[in-house]
Amino acid sequence: MTTMKKNMFPPGLVNNLQDVLSKKGANKNEQKQQKDDDSTETSTSSSTAGNENDSSKPVVLVTNSEGVDSLGLIYLVQALVGLGLYNVNVCAPHSDKSASGHSLTVLETITVTQAKIEGATAYEVTGTTVDCVSLALSGALFSWTKPLLVISGINRGSSCGHHMFHSGVIAGAREALISGVPSLKREESQESDFKDAVAVSLPLINAALRDIEKGVFPKSCFLSIEIPTSPKANKGFKLTKQSMWRSTPCWQAVPANRNPSAPHFMGNQQSLGLQLAQLGRDASAAGAARRGTTPRNNEEVESVGAAKSDNKARKYFRLEFLDKETEATDDELDFKALGNGFIAVTPVSVSLQLESDVQTAASSWISGMLSGGAEQ
Repeated sequence: MTTMKKNMFPPGLVNNLQDVLSKKGANKNEQKQQKDDDSTETSTSSSTAGNENDSSKPVVLVTNSEGVDSLGLIYLVQALVGLGLYNVNVCAPHSDKSASGHSLTVLETITVTQAKIEGATAYEVTGTTVDCVSLALSGALFSWTKPLLVISGINRGSSCGHHMFHSGVIAGAREALISGVPSLKREESQESDFKDAVAVSLPLINAALRDIEKGVFPKSCFLSIEIPTSPKANKGFKLTKQSMWRSTPCWQAVPANRNPSAPHFMGNQQSLGLQLAQLGRDASAAGAARRGTTPRNNEEVESVGAAKSDNKARKYFRLEFLDKETEATDDELDFKALGNGFIAVTPVSVSLQLESDVQTAASSWISGMLSGGAEQ
């Protein structure tokens, strides 16, 4: 039967068919290459056109830690775009990265996807807020490497006191400062007040951008801006100092039968995982035998979702934060001013040696802004 199949077509016809199929494949590859080239050219042209349209405007980069779809970020970007004064760019996490601190993603690949925010060039990143700022300032993603200002926020909640150390949104502003770019961090107490929070802080943003261009904005620090509940009823801006305030961490034990990741929830998955692992080992051995090679020692494979069979006892915990009452007599502390209805503006430095100089410079700048400079 094998001989009959080989001689079913004349050799000349077989050669002709092979030539036709070969040319067809080459034509398809050429068409695909041409299509890819056209697509790349169109994309490059669009990008260049967008940059040319906004080249006369200063670049503002917006990020946050709650994700690119959070209302705080969207309302802020809409307000900045609506002013028509800035080339607004966004690079923010794909999902909530709050309390991620100043963490970078290393030895792993992150994914960047274009996001749709009207009037802005926006990307969402499968990494932390610091990843977003670092990538944006590297020149690998945007055509520029140094915006005039980085704004991190608006986020829900507060980063007063010791919360600054594990706050993802604070870390975004800090990363910009480390890279030599002025930055602001803004947070709002309640999601329902985001639009009002944007409105009351725009004068400060405009004043900061104007004075950065003039070279008179405080250097060696970024400004952390905390906006109280009911922003429109605020008592004004107040220069504050970082306090020692913190919520109390409370680790709660979680029963195994209430934890979705507990082993007994995965009986079926474990069985399926072991079967698939065994099939994989058998297939590898069979393939090695067909190739006439000596099969390698196969490592044990644990399927995703399969429970380890080491019979070790496991415990499960969940972290919650509890607010605690703190008595403070210094009205210049961040959380105290915020609680009294002020917009707390705290200068934050990355060097302890510069703290006193930073406070003096920030105080001078804010005094100038409050005297009417923010409205000019």
